[in-house]
Amino acid sequence: MIAINKPLIGEEEKEEVMKVLSSGKLTDSSFDGSSTVREFEKNLAKFVGVKHAIAVNSGTSALLASLIALDISYGDEVLIPSFTFIATANIVLARGARPVFVDINLEDYTMDINDLERKITSRSKAIIPVHLYGHPSNMDGIIKLAKEHDLFVIEDAAQSLGSSYKDNKTGSIGNLGCFSFYSTKVITCGEGGAITTNDDDLYIKLKKIRNHGITAYYNPDVLGLNLRMPEMEAALINVQMKKIESFLEKRRKNAKILSEYLEGLKGINLPKEKKGCVHNWYLYTISLEKNRDAILKILNDKGIGATVYYRIPIHKTELYKKFGDYKLPKTVWASEHVMSLPVHPELTEQDISNVASSVRDAIKLIIE
Repeated sequence: MIAINKPLIGEEEKEEVMKVLSSGKLTDSSFDGSSTVREFEKNLAKFVGVKHAIAVNSGTSALLASLIALDISYGDEVLIPSFTFIATANIVLARGARPVFVDINLEDYTMDINDLERKITSRSKAIIPVHLYGHPSNMDGIIKLAKEHDLFVIEDAAQSLGSSYKDNKTGSIGNLGCFSFYSTKVITCGEGGAITTNDDDLYIKLKKIRNHGITAYYNPDVLGLNLRMPEMEAALINVQMKKIESFLEKRRKNAKILSEYLEGLKGINLPKEKKGCVHNWYLYTISLEKNRDAILKILNDKGIGATVYYRIPIHKTELYKKFGDYKLPKTVWASEHVMSLPVHPELTEQDISNVASSVRDAIKLIIE
């Protein structure tokens, strides 16, 4: 099976984890975190191009801590896409706020700026654009609307580490950026996450929030939880940070090769980078004009780990239907027509050729 994504863990990562296990220090509850955590935060901040990074234990924790830091709570509305992983909505609900679902565009599956503008009300407090599949959202349009309506912008950059918009890395453009290091991400430590920001006050507040609100003395002045990154995760992600450029380069190479193989094929739309954007190629997502699921089955039966993200949009789930009968036609269309193909760094050119030939054969059998 050619997997859709795969963690690339080498001997160096294993050695660093064994050092942590041998030390007996598996976590650190100090305000600043351990030297291992601080090293990662420094390297991530430099890579993203921001003043600060705060390590946490998951991408979901990064989003939740961001909402706490911005005092988003009951009565507030947060504008989010429905076509994304459910965590983006769940953290809004967990704070007692109301998710307002925004449609997407079909060029890169990120927020539709026109629909976003229509959905802003006097209760709106924040926008969470998702850089879906690794392609940056239209940040000029989002920042413009945020400034006009005095809204916070929290970039959900869980899938876009290494992507950039007009020479600015994702996670460096809004008030806060949130990253995930789940096992299938560009770099990984199993779980793990981080928040990036240029705001000194938010930086201090977020360091409190990840540690029960506690600073040097046991006298919390802000709600906090245990959102700390454990030492084994920090050890793993430090090694992975050293490899990120090579991982990104290989993803880009594989995506280019796959596009060349599939170019001109009828009934399929290939992913493109919009002008001024750099895609990290976390996921190579095509759309098929018809018979997506039949083609998907053929690929899977051939051992090609093609996958559909996201088959049920959030606003259509049982949990979120109660928030309104949203009409999001492009979101629904995408959920019925997209499919992601493998381009992860471990694939060889022969693997990419096999993926492409399998797609061609399936389309020829089903569509032509």
